[in-house]
Amino acid sequence: MRGSRAGALRLPAQLQVLRTGSSEARRPATVLSAPRDAIIVGDCVAELEKLPAASVDLVFADPPYNLQLEGALSRPDQSVVDAVDDEWDKFADFSAYDAFTRAWLGAARRVMKRDATIFVIGSYHNIFRVGSILQDLGFWILNDIVWRKANPMPNFRGRRFTNAHETMIWAARSADAKAYAFNYEALKAGNEDCQARSDWFLPICTGAERLKDAQGRKTHPTQKPEALLQRVLLAASNPGDLVLDPFFGSGTTGAVARRLRRSFIGLERDPGYAAAARARIEAVAPLEPEAVAAVPSRRSEPRVAFASVVEAGLIAPGERLVDAKGRHGAVARADGALTLGPATGSIHKIGALAQGLPACNGWTFWHVRRASGLVSIDDFRAAIRASMRAAAE
Repeated sequence: MRGSRAGALRLPAQLQVLRTGSSEARRPATVLSAPRDAIIVGDCVAELEKLPAASVDLVFADPPYNLQLEGALSRPDQSVVDAVDDEWDKFADFSAYDAFTRAWLGAARRVMKRDATIFVIGSYHNIFRVGSILQDLGFWILNDIVWRKANPMPNFRGRRFTNAHETMIWAARSADAKAYAFNYEALKAGNEDCQARSDWFLPICTGAERLKDAQGRKTHPTQKPEALLQRVLLAASNPGDLVLDPFFGSGTTGAVARRLRRSFIGLERDPGYAAAARARIEAVAPLEPEAVAAVPSRRSEPRVAFASVVEAGLIAPGERLVDAKGRHGAVARADGALTLGPATGSIHKIGALAQGLPACNGWTFWHVRRASGLVSIDDFRAAIRASMRAAAE
């Protein structure tokens, strides 16, 4: 996936390919709308400059790591490790790498929508430099995510710890980006109702997923596992969104995007990698829409006040509310407030007061007794929201 720094490539009708090359790099941008499902062969910075501003919903970038390998790496049995020694990963010095990083990040930021986000993956060789430059350019870091490898390559020389992880920086375009996509509820539901964490335990790309040439050699030395990209796209994009990968490589981002019904733009300077990506993506069948449909965020749901629940007659004024274990109780008022002894306040304030806590989500704390047992007052809010959605249809 790394190595895009310029050419023609064609995909079937449903996948567009732009015919670009280094000879076109000096032409003024004429694209009025961003292409979708396109592999563009060319230098990533030059091609980014041709894309329209504020057109991309998500960026995933797997840039050169600048590994600085000093020579061949051998195993204890003297067999040579198939390490990354390609020219695209070599830079004269840190200053040259920083200049390259600043150029492509700046170009990527221009094409990101106001609330778009970016994931950049790297190792200890480069990720700290990338993080500093991200901040210098105005990006706002949201998380650093550790990809802990289930099957890392050992440290053959025995002089360091086994390098068993890579780091992803997730950042918004700026600190002003408040409405960026983050599918919190879906991630939590898929994680057995626990919040998704920033340490991801996944295997490296092996077996049938690893692309190989006719001689059985790796098509691309740094192919990322589809499980990693699937988690990224499910977390920070929605069906129909446009995902940009400026270092497309073997096309993992495009393959996962197509399966999950996202669109993609892949920039790749190596025609061989681009051709392999094309063949790979052609074989991908999109999932059924219901398998990837966006889960409505609670934050996007219409606001419903507790007074509306009382006004709808779902809870009667004077009715007693209790917590799930029946240890605390309060009385509902006609105006939607609660009373607890001499205190009067919102369901949240009185819930916090009852427990001696600074804050409380009253919707999930308070319950009422019904013939079937205790019922959360949040169920009544959900019923009102459902009726509001039905009325709007």
